[in-house]
Amino acid sequence: MNDASNDSGQPLIAHLLELRNRLLKAMAAIFVVFLGLFYFSRELYTLVAKPLMQAMPEGTSMIATGVASPFLAPFKLTLYLSIFVAMPFILHQAWAFVAPGLYRHEKRLAVPLLGSSVLLFYAGAAFAYFVVFPLMFQFFTAIAPEGVAVTTDISSYLDFVLALFLAFGLAFELPIAIVLLVSTGATTVEKLAAARAYVVVGCFVVGMLLTPPDIISQTLLALPMWFLFEVGLLAARLIRREKQKQQESPDA
Repeated sequence: MNDASNDSGQPLIAHLLELRNRLLKAMAAIFVVFLGLFYFSRELYTLVAKPLMQAMPEGTSMIATGVASPFLAPFKLTLYLSIFVAMPFILHQAWAFVAPGLYRHEKRLAVPLLGSSVLLFYAGAAFAYFVVFPLMFQFFTAIAPEGVAVTTDISSYLDFVLALFLAFGLAFELPIAIVLLVSTGATTVEKLAAARAYVVVGCFVVGMLLTPPDIISQTLLALPMWFLFEVGLLAARLIRREKQKQQESPDA
């Protein structure tokens, strides 16, 4: 009886040990990237703050209201950026952990989805930085009441832009979500296409919830989400067509 319990418990222990090793490797990758970037933490913060600083009125600058903010804000940015840079390796560790339990056709679909999810997240963050931030900060500084000096706190600004990076990065994952929903049978391409009008309204609602209360940033998030919804439908159709070909010719 003891042998049976040991046999049943051994796979669980082995999986937990492997999970621990994968997590340690992911944390080690983040730490290595952090060490390489920390020396440039001030320059990195200046780069992230550039869209706001360019939009601020002449003679104004950002401020630090906290005693430790000049150190903590660049430190926090570097830590988040390290996770951002190490994300491909982190996802690779996650993939290596779950891959042995997947079927061959699931592996064939999962690999491009993982790669696409990373690229789409990076694309969402880049879109926020290069397109949304300049327009949004120009709008914010232009509508400031007369006599009000725009002197943003560096910690508040960092929290604000990190939230937007995350919002746009996740919003750009919409095609991946659509492909997964269709592939798992949760819905069909035809049902999603028929609900296009509701999806468009939903995109603007999500834009309202995930962005600051201004029409510019809301629209700049909603329109790409609508476009990515159409991209997801196209990708789902192509994957379904490929599956049908494989079913019609099983020997291929």
